[in-house]
Amino acid sequence: MSKPNGPLVSLVFLLVFSSIFSPKLVFGSVPVHERIIKRPDPLRHLKHYNDVFNVTNKHYWASTAFTGIHGYAMAGVWTLCGVYLGIFMIFKNSITSNESSSWLTVHTDRYFLLLFILFLLLTLFAIIAASFVIAANQISQHRTKKLKNTLVKAGHEVTQSIRRLITAMTRMQYLLLPYDQKTSSRLNVTTHRLGKESRMIRNFVRNHEHSLDVAIQVPYIAHLGIASVNLLLLVAALVLFLLHWHPGLFFIIVLCWILTALCWVLTGFDFFLHVFAEDTCSTFEDFVQEPYNNSLSSLLPCMSSRKSEKILTEIGSTIHDFIGKLNSKITEVCTTMGLSEENFEMLGFKMICDPFSGAPDFNYEPGDCAKDAIPIGKIPDIISKFTCYKQNSTEACLENGKFLTEDASNKALAYSYTVESMLDVYPDLQSLTECTMVKNTFSEISLNQCKPFRASLLWQWASMLSLSISMVFLVFTLILKAYQQRGRNFSICSIFPNRSNSVNVENQNVQ
Repeated sequence: MSKPNGPLVSLVFLLVFSSIFSPKLVFGSVPVHERIIKRPDPLRHLKHYNDVFNVTNKHYWASTAFTGIHGYAMAGVWTLCGVYLGIFMIFKNSITSNESSSWLTVHTDRYFLLLFILFLLLTLFAIIAASFVIAANQISQHRTKKLKNTLVKAGHEVTQSIRRLITAMTRMQYLLLPYDQKTSSRLNVTTHRLGKESRMIRNFVRNHEHSLDVAIQVPYIAHLGIASVNLLLLVAALVLFLLHWHPGLFFIIVLCWILTALCWVLTGFDFFLHVFAEDTCSTFEDFVQEPYNNSLSSLLPCMSSRKSEKILTEIGSTIHDFIGKLNSKITEVCTTMGLSEENFEMLGFKMICDPFSGAPDFNYEPGDCAKDAIPIGKIPDIISKFTCYKQNSTEACLENGKFLTEDASNKALAYSYTVESMLDVYPDLQSLTECTMVKNTFSEISLNQCKPFRASLLWQWASMLSLSISMVFLVFTLILKAYQQRGRNFSICSIFPNRSNSVNVENQNVQ
């Protein structure tokens, strides 16, 4: 069999690997159909951020975090009011005797039962709200972790695909080294570039996976800690209220005041998370619809559809032409030897399966081969039947129909193994060039995970808002109860003061 020229041409397509992961990727153009975000930006003196979702832009983060201003502002106002109230109470107590009754004490002595019922209702409502916060916190953490794991899994799959390409191309490189050093050298360069990209993706996933774990765990611990401490303080306030231990009750009021400020901070933070989840999911949905004209295009190594189709068409066309030339050579040899097609098939030769459709698309369709066609991976078995190895004499080889020299056979085997290796990893190559893994991941998230993810964060914000509001009214009620009980004696677990003490307080008020 003559020297095959087809394989030399067929391996040119390997050079397109260089463009798949080159630094000059073809990203999407400026998004024109994506949702524009308009929010006050504190870094620009509250001028509106008027742009798309962009996690690399500090102004996006600032404007999104600013959406929780209602919680942050309320926490600040509440803290200042607590400081001023504390200073006022210290100053008032320093100039007023403990025995004298305050105006607040005088005007609340008729509402012992009413304030007690109000205190119980607010305590019950706060306990329910804190329980909802804990439940919502668990659910939001679970769904956030699920979303994170989906993204990380996609990163690992991309890395594994690249590793399979590297393994296949390394094999091709060594197979072609004795026969085509130029192509082998180019394969070596491309392999190293793929290895660099694989390490970058692996390091990116590893580093950001840790950062994501911290970002998920810190809010979870903060919500769980504040809600749990809140429940403990509510129970302690109820116990101290029934025991009528006033110093402890005032201490609980101070702690509840501080905790309420923290609740308002988390309320603002939760609203920020909810807004960020809305932006993220909307962007995922836009990416699924328009992957090459989206703000995420600047973060992902996805080529334009036109370029990816061109690369895959070139690969399919080259392999298609190569296999076509091999089949033509088989027919030529059959004619030269004067064999009919049936006799030639009896010797073990058949047409080689071409897994690519014809022009103009050259789609990869391995299932469309004829039933009697042999896959290219079987070529080495057939070639070995017609190879005259060096330990055999020429006469013996010719008598047995072995007309291929061992050198020609080795070269043919090298090229057939090379093409076979390329066909084995072609699905990975197709997935990488078309960004299939990224598209499928974002599609799965937008269709199945975004709705419950957004709902869990909205529920968490609503629960924390309810807890914050209930704590505000509960603290005020505790202050009223503390002043209502001031200067009076109570029996343990009694709602009303002892009668003798009440008469003394009334006499003081009359005087």
